Amino acid sequence: MRIDRLLSETDEPLFSFEFFPPKTDAGEANLQRALGELRALEPDYVSVTYGAGGSTREKTIDIVSQIHAQHGMEAMAHLTCVNATVDELRRTVDQMCAAGVQNVLALRGDPPQGQDRWTKTDGGLEYSHELVTILREEYDVAIGAAAFPETHIHATSPEDDLRYLKAKVDAGAQFLITQMFFDNAYYFDFVARAQAIGIDVPIIPGVMPILSSDGIKRMTELSAAKLPEGLVRELDARRGDDEAVAELGVAYATLQSAELLAGGAPGIHFITLNRSPATRAILSALKLQPPWEAPRYEDRPGSAQIRA
Repeated sequence: MRIDRLLSETDEPLFSFEFFPPKTDAGEANLQRALGELRALEPDYVSVTYGAGGSTREKTIDIVSQIHAQHGMEAMAHLTCVNATVDELRRTVDQMCAAGVQNVLALRGDPPQGQDRWTKTDGGLEYSHELVTILREEYDVAIGAAAFPETHIHATSPEDDLRYLKAKVDAGAQFLITQMFFDNAYYFDFVARAQAIGIDVPIIPGVMPILSSDGIKRMTELSAAKLPEGLVRELDARRGDDEAVAELGVAYATLQSAELLAGGAPGIHFITLNRSPATRAILSALKLQPPWEAPRYEDRPGSAQIRA
C-alpha cells in the first residue's frame, strides 16, 4: 500500500525499518535473518537504501521486490540523482514500478566517494525537487523526501535548507523522513519552523539505535549529527565495551522514540543497520505501552488512591 495513504488513513503512528543492500554472502544472510525476525513486529513499511554513487541500483530493486513478495511487507525504494542521467533515472523507476514498487524516497544523494562537493552528472539532475517533479508527473507512486533537523551538511544556512525542503514539498513530496538525530529538541524545533513556512506534510523522525562506539563515531562524522553531552559522557564510560554501548543505545533510542511519539510524531523510521535485536526490543517496548496513548499520571484510574 502507498505510504501517503497509510499516513492519511490512520491516527496511529507508523513504524518502519530501513535496510541497506549487503555486499557479501554473510551480509545477505544477516539481512534475511533481520527481515524474518522483524516481520513479526508487523511494520507498516520498510525501506531499502541506494548505495553510494548508485552502486546498488539493481540490488535495491531486487530486495524491495523480494520484501514485498516473500515477506509480505510494504517496501519503499530509495532513489538518488548520483551518477545517473535523467533517462537512466526514468529507466530505474520503470524497473521499480515493473517490480511492484509503489513508494519511492527521492534523494539528491551525497557526492561520489572521493569528492567533497556535489556536482551533477551531465544530463542528470541538480536538485532532488527535480526528481520529485518527474516522479509526480510521470509515475503513480507515493513520493517521500529527506529532511534534516540539524540542517543539511552542505546547506548554506538553516533558512536556505528549509527553503529547499519546501521546494521538494511544493514539487510533490507527500511525506518527509528525517536524518538521524539524538536530541529531540532539534526535531520539535525543526517541525515548528517547517510548519511556519507552509510545509504541511508528515515529518517522520529517523531514529538509529547506537550499537558501537566506532560505529556512532563514523555516523556522526558523516552526517554532522550532534550527540548530547550526557550521552557522550555515558558512551565514554563504556568505551571499548560494545555490548554495554549497545545496551545503552537501545535504552536511549527507546526513551527518544517514546518522547517523539508522545509529542505527536507521525511515526518512527528505525535505521536498523540490517540488525534486528535492537529494533525488536525498542518497538516491542513501545507497542507494549504506547506513549502516544498514555494519559497523564494524575488522569490514570486509581491514581488518587495511590497518592493517598
